[in-house]
Order: sequence, then structure tokens, then C-alpha cells
Amino acid sequence: MSETTTPHVAIVTGANAGIGAATAVAFARRGVSVLVAFFRPGDAEGQEEAYNRARRGDATDVVAAVEAAGARAHAVEADLTDPAAPARLFDLAERHLGPVDILVNNASGWIQDTFTPVSTDRFGRPMTQVTERTFRQQFGVDAMAPALLIAEFARRHVARGGTWGRIVGLTSGGQHGFPEEVSYGAAKAAQENYTMSASVELAPYGVTANIVYPPVTDTGWVTDDVRAAVDASRDLVHVATPEEVAEVIAWVVSEEARLLTGSVVRLR
Repeated sequence: MSETTTPHVAIVTGANAGIGAATAVAFARRGVSVLVAFFRPGDAEGQEEAYNRARRGDATDVVAAVEAAGARAHAVEADLTDPAAPARLFDLAERHLGPVDILVNNASGWIQDTFTPVSTDRFGRPMTQVTERTFRQQFGVDAMAPALLIAEFARRHVARGGTWGRIVGLTSGGQHGFPEEVSYGAAKAAQENYTMSASVELAPYGVTANIVYPPVTDTGWVTDDVRAAVDASRDLVHVATPEEVAEVIAWVVSEEARLLTGSVVRLR
């Protein structure tokens, strides 16, 4: 990662499955120790069984894969809607692995919500109208938690005199919102803004902060209908695997990408 011999330590949230799990393994192959943070929220209504089965996992397989790749790992289940969770994650990472210099805000509190009275989307998946519950869950995990994790990262990094650090967030939606996933898109927009601020404020301390915008990624929810919609779209190009996205995240935190900061890296 860096040109020094200092071993790197990463916190990756939402890392028991999907992009987070693949990122933990991609980091391990580059010698990075990983705190595998995860949460099991229960099954998502209307989603494919493969998607829900992955969400039920306790990260045992991810830890084994990280260790098989030659790096150290420690798994922690944490509810990121709890404001105390970020400090706890950093405490545990420091205790078991060492000081954290890479933070990947991958976890999501995704719920499909809408302003319309429509109860299903074009793929037949259930939707609910925007409520306080859908707002709180998604902003809690996708906006508040990344903000508090970045703040905790910055506080500890500066206090120990750190000179190298990486922050990566993941986003979706865009400047025109995210119809049929409106709270998700809004919360991700907030996370983007926090990350862009971090890229400026933490630059004097050797920290880069970037956002990765994956394409449609098959974490178990992609059906034949979704693939057909991607093929027919003028804006969407690929259905990616989690491993493909993880390779980009690993590059973003690498020494080769040291000049990249304050950017949204959109994958197609």
C-alpha cells in the first residue's frame, strides 16, 4: 500500500458478505489486516434467498479467507445506528490488530422507499412509503455512521501523528436523486459530502478520501430481469461481481493512487 514497511490496518463495515467481504480479502492479499465489522439485520422482504442468506452470515468465512491470504483479521458485530459503535470498533481494531489507517464505509441500512403510493417496483420487489423508520435506518447507517467513523479515524490519526491514511465510501443514486430508493439515495449523498469534506480537511495529515460508485453488483439480489434491464439500459453497462469492485477499492487505497482524493470513482 505505502512505501513504508509499516503494516496497515483497515476497518471495513458491512464485511460479512458482498463488496465488504470481497474488499477484506482483497486487502488481505496486499498484506492489510482487517477488522471485519458486520451486522445481521434480518431478511429483506422480497429479496432473493442468496442475498438474505449472505446477510445472515457471522463473518466466520471472511475471517478464514483473510487469514488464508496471509493477513490478520478480527470480526465484530456492531449496530452502526448506535453512536457508540465507531469508538468501539476502533478500540477493538487497535487492541487486536493495531492503529487503523484505512477506513472503508461500505455498510448500508438499505430499505426501498418511495414518495408514491406504489407498493412494488418494476421488478415486483416490495416498496414502502417514506417514514421516520425508513429515514432513521438509512441515514443512521449510510450517513451518521460514516460521519462518526471518519471523525473517530481523524481524531486518532492526528493524535498519534499519523502521516498516511485512506478513507473510502461507497455510494449510489446521483444528483437527480434515486427514484424508488429515495432515502437510500439521499443518505448516500450525505455520505459523499462528508467524504469530500474529509478529503480537504485531512489532506494536511496525509489522508486521502474518495467515494467509489459501483455499477449494478451481484451480491445475491440480481435476477434475470435485472440483468435484462441492465442490457437494455443506455446508462448501465455491466453487472459486476463484488470481487471486481473490491479490486478498485484496493487500488484506491494503494500508494499508486496517492494523488487521488476528493473524487467519486464511478464504475460502469
